[in-house]
Amino acid sequence: MEGWRIQHSSMRVPTALLAVFLLVFPVLSQEPTIKVDVDIVNVLCSVRNKSGGLIANLAKDDFSIFENGQKQEIRYFARETDLPLTIGLLVDVSLSQERLIEEERRAAYQFFSAVLGPKDLAFLISFGKDSELLQDYTNSRKLLQKGLDELRVNAPVGGLQPGPVPTMNTPRGTVLFDTVYLASAEQLKGQVGRKALVILTDGVDQGSRYKLEDAIKAAQRADAIVYGIYYADPGAYGYGGFGSFGTPSDRDLKRLAEDTGGRVLRVDRKHTLQEIFKEIQEEMRSQYAIGYSPTNSTKDGGFRKLDIKVASKDYKVQARKGYFAVPAGASE
Repeated sequence: MEGWRIQHSSMRVPTALLAVFLLVFPVLSQEPTIKVDVDIVNVLCSVRNKSGGLIANLAKDDFSIFENGQKQEIRYFARETDLPLTIGLLVDVSLSQERLIEEERRAAYQFFSAVLGPKDLAFLISFGKDSELLQDYTNSRKLLQKGLDELRVNAPVGGLQPGPVPTMNTPRGTVLFDTVYLASAEQLKGQVGRKALVILTDGVDQGSRYKLEDAIKAAQRADAIVYGIYYADPGAYGYGGFGSFGTPSDRDLKRLAEDTGGRVLRVDRKHTLQEIFKEIQEEMRSQYAIGYSPTNSTKDGGFRKLDIKVASKDYKVQARKGYFAVPAGASE
């Protein structure tokens, strides 16, 4: 695809994914046992109380899961601290983000240093007029720091308005949807364990070939949770910035996040970028993995709606809204 500059190097052992579930049983004084079942649908979720606090001590019997309204039998259950993590950080380096990049660089390194365990991998992609893989899969903080040091503004010659500009053609200024689609389909779909995309952006897409719905479906097919960090520079818009042809919004980020089981966090005067990265880190350490074998075993490619409930009515479950029932190894 034009503008996509990701080159692959090492990758974690691939496996056909939709319904792949990786479960790690911690056993005292022994290495963890890894169990894989290709007929199992894997769902990650977080649970919060009424005040928004994370609940991390629930058991299997506290959960019920429904597919298209039909209750399913939970076969596997685990807390996510037991499972490996592949995390992709997608950083908006379009012209409207120029003054934020240095802070993003510092906070992202602290995040990687805190969240990555011995079994985890991370990759880094920047996007503006096109997308670039700055660091492929690695567990090395040194390599991730090197990739972060390469974050630079990526804008067409002469620049573009940071918001929607009425022109005859569609300019390529911030290819957010393309980046999410390809990060999901190219980087994450063949990976096992937990998978997440953290997107640091002001939420503007300008010139993507793929649509928002395409990006959401790609993330869902990859079993990836999307966390959106909404970070906008007010000076880049309006009379004090590059133009007034529109302002940023977290509307599209919310669709990406909520449809995949994630959420959007906003950087503002009360919440620093570093604090928001810490919130995401804590949530990743408080997730649950639920695995079940669907009563409807037909792989017709259709979308199956998911609903996860917990025993307490005071708790709210955060999880993806469904999955695509595609045969193992099927092309998109």
